[in-house]
Amino acid sequence: MVASIQPVAPHDVALSVRDLTVNLPQGMERTYAVENISFDLKRGQILCVIGESGSGKSVTANAIMGLLPKVIRVSSGAIQLDGMNIIGLSPDKLRSLRGRVVSMIFQDPLSALNPLMTVGAQIDEVMAAHGVGTPKSRRGRAVELLTEVGLPDPELMYHQFPFRLSGGQRQRVMIAMALALEPTILIADEPTTALDVTTQAQILDLIRDIQRRKGMSVMFITHDFGVVAEIADSVVVMEKGHIVEQGSAQQVLKSPGHPYTRRLIAAVPRLTGEDRVPLETANKAPILKVEGLVKTYRTGSSLFGSQRVVPAVNEVSFDLAPGRTLGVVGESGSGKSSLGRLLIKLLDSDGGGILFEGRDIAKLSEAEFRPLRPRVQMIFQDPFASLNPRSTIGHILTVGPVVHGTPYAQARDEAKALLAHVGLDAGAFGRFPHEFSGGQRQRIGIARALMFKPKLLIADEAVSALDVSIQAQILQLLDQIQRETGVSMIFITHDLRVASQICDEIAVMQKGRIVERGPPSQIFLDPQSAYTRELVAAIPGEQPGSTRPVAANG
Repeated sequence: MVASIQPVAPHDVALSVRDLTVNLPQGMERTYAVENISFDLKRGQILCVIGESGSGKSVTANAIMGLLPKVIRVSSGAIQLDGMNIIGLSPDKLRSLRGRVVSMIFQDPLSALNPLMTVGAQIDEVMAAHGVGTPKSRRGRAVELLTEVGLPDPELMYHQFPFRLSGGQRQRVMIAMALALEPTILIADEPTTALDVTTQAQILDLIRDIQRRKGMSVMFITHDFGVVAEIADSVVVMEKGHIVEQGSAQQVLKSPGHPYTRRLIAAVPRLTGEDRVPLETANKAPILKVEGLVKTYRTGSSLFGSQRVVPAVNEVSFDLAPGRTLGVVGESGSGKSSLGRLLIKLLDSDGGGILFEGRDIAKLSEAEFRPLRPRVQMIFQDPFASLNPRSTIGHILTVGPVVHGTPYAQARDEAKALLAHVGLDAGAFGRFPHEFSGGQRQRIGIARALMFKPKLLIADEAVSALDVSIQAQILQLLDQIQRETGVSMIFITHDLRVASQICDEIAVMQKGRIVERGPPSQIFLDPQSAYTRELVAAIPGEQPGSTRPVAANG
């Protein structure tokens, strides 16, 4: 059942989409990205658009912004912004609307930020493009926005480049840019996907506060029903380019009318305090032993007294047995991703040891470590930045194994089998990364890591970009692969609900240190550290062992 659109007085509507159809290029798995969709965003309200990866959520947002790529076009329908149909507007007129009338927080902050410009310069640019303020006032406004979105040391952050920031920090910069001109309509495309639970709560509070203060209308794209329950006034549910249900948040969450909506709600991960049944292995010796690992970042100049020293990883020690999964959780900037990059030697450590199968790889040169790389693989946090935009998916998956001696025909067959295993069709082999949604790109990253049949798999936010149903499938896939191959995993995540489901043991990181380590039953039911207790308490609507309300089957 598709909920009917209730008539709304024109003056109460900030954004109206009517019978919108967006064509996909020939050869794709379906003809349309979205087909005959209609919905309204009321003034001063938050509309959540929810659906699986590839459902058409981001295409709809980009159509509203006038940012569709040339190979994708609007074939019919209307998009009314403040009463003006933007379909067919000239690029100059669309440009004048962006940022001022409608602004967007993009899903992928690293690819949306200019790597050659400082954070401050990029926020300044938004205001300068519309002739707002003087250089001095724009700088002050930029620092104010960086403060408002909760970034540490805003004055210093103003001069940083995006690559120096964590994933969550980059997302907050994107939010600051989107809010620079205080637009009447804000489109947020998965803005909290890369954020830990405490920062997510802060960002949701921030968006809600600004929305209420300014009377702003927000179209919030998400795959997290926890976010929907927190902020939504109304909800649109999309599946494969169609709207299958829409209505008030209470109606959709409490009494979903469509089977697809009920499946999405049922797939939301729950925090569990139960310990995982360990995988039995013949070899009990640790496959990985980390001893006193240290990594310190230094920025600025010590000569002029502006040097900033950040201990990203500070005396970290742990071991990992074969076939086991160690979860590493903590807030954005806690050192989780830095630890992962040290373990795979994408960063050089400043001290300590990393014993992989008894050999200290921390002291190895790149040439010495290269033969070991196939045995230690990583699933990166940012799938778009880690995939070569000029290579087909087939080339991305096969080039590594071929270089290490696998015949191309064998690598090709294994790649196609893995693509099917992670939920992508056979046609994905010949396509390019930009032709996939964020969640689909993440599945490609997982397939690439598994091509080498590694002994150690480091998953850095491997499911953070995925909708809940695909997330559940990937977690099952990783569990299945681990039980089939005995691979050991370091599972880095900001989602404590996910960590509770897949990890044998969990290490909680804060400011570069492990403040607590233990099985899920301890971490979630009896946390010893005050910081761990704060993280568990920040999970929206979750208490270990509680029963989630079951949606009616209406």
